Parts: sequence; C-alpha cells; structure tokens
Amino acid sequence: MRAQKSTVPPTIATATIAPVTISAVENRVQQLCWRYAERLPFHGWHHVSFVRAKAVDFATANGADPAVVEVAALVHDVNYLVLRNSPAAAGSELRRGLLADCGVPDEVADRIDDLIDEAEMANRGPHISLEAQALSDADTLFKSLPVTPVVLAHRYLEENDVSLRDLAHKIVGEQCDVHDSGYYFYNPQAAATYSRWATANLQLWRCIKEAVDDPTVVQLLDAVHAVDRTLAAS
Repeated sequence: MRAQKSTVPPTIATATIAPVTISAVENRVQQLCWRYAERLPFHGWHHVSFVRAKAVDFATANGADPAVVEVAALVHDVNYLVLRNSPAAAGSELRRGLLADCGVPDEVADRIDDLIDEAEMANRGPHISLEAQALSDADTLFKSLPVTPVVLAHRYLEENDVSLRDLAHKIVGEQCDVHDSGYYFYNPQAAATYSRWATANLQLWRCIKEAVDDPTVVQLLDAVHAVDRTLAAS
C-alpha cells in the first residue's frame, strides 16, 4: 500500500481551473476512453463520467474546489491505460502530461496528482482533504451501486486479467476495514443515502470470498470455465 504524503494541504483555496481547460481535459480523456474502449470495459467513459458528475456534486456540498475535483475525476483512472491492475500512481506520468497539454498549471497538476493518490481506497484514511473526500465518495459510490457486481464485475476481471478470487480478496481486504471504521463515505448525506447499498455490497463480496475458497464451488467454477473455453474455441 502506498503511504499517504504528509505534505498534502487540507484544502485548495485558489486553484480554480478555467472552464475551457476543463473542456480540453474532458475531450482528451473521452478520446482516450473511446480509442482504448476494448482495454477499459470497467474503467471506461461510463465510469469516468459517473465519477465526475458525482464528485462535482460532493465538492459543491463540502466546500471543496469543484473545478479541481472535476479535473481530478476526469483523469483519476488513466493508470489503467498504462498498466493493468495498477494503483493510481502508475498513471502519474500520463496524467501530468495530459494536464500540461491542456493548460493546467504545474502546481495545480501536482495537487491533482496528489489528491488522486490520497483518495484511492487502498491509501485513504479518516482525515483527507475536502477535494480527496469528494473524489473518494464518488468513486466509492460507483463501487457500491447494487448494479455494479451484477453488470460490471465481470468487466473488471476482464480488464485487469484477475480471477474472481483475486477481486474478492482485494475488495474485502481494502474496503471492509474502511467501512467498519466509519469513513467509507465522508459526506454525511452520502453516508445516510448509500450506506445500505455499501453494506449489502460488501457482505456479498465477503460471501464470494468464502465461496471461492470452498472446494465444491471451485469445482463448479472450473466446470463453468471449461464450458466457456469450449464455446470460445468453437
């Protein structure tokens, strides 16, 4: 797990980004998502646009800089274009280059890069900046949606070339302690509205984690995969 940086300031007071610059970042990220759509079945434009919209809402509610949060949401997952199954930090070089090309000042790009690391599930703690809270809550909500494990989980497996066991252990290992410690969502309204979804989702993944370690279930999954391979080869 990447350690949090102790130099991160609590908020950004004067880092507003011009709308034309935000539009330029949006266009670049959308182009990348569509160009590499086959590589991003989970973290594609559908994910980015959802997180972006909700992050701006949360930033407006908690007093963070909405423009900085919006741009951070747009570029928070470019690491998946660099390396499968990677932490956000793996996308730092691509992210900074993209932001520079779109006219984001270096000091603002530095802060955006830092807050993306700060907001990442594996890194975050109870006391993070308002900008990181807004981004984290939006990304966490996407994970907590009742439809995500049904409609999108298999896309995560495909995108990152991991097994169901790997994903279950990752989710339980990274998210359950955060949930049980009371800062799964930072925004009180988000916590009140979505905690029931989050609790049910994590309980499902706890059960999946148990199931994939059961020998009988392993045999079942092996049989399903054998059928899939046969169909793919025919």
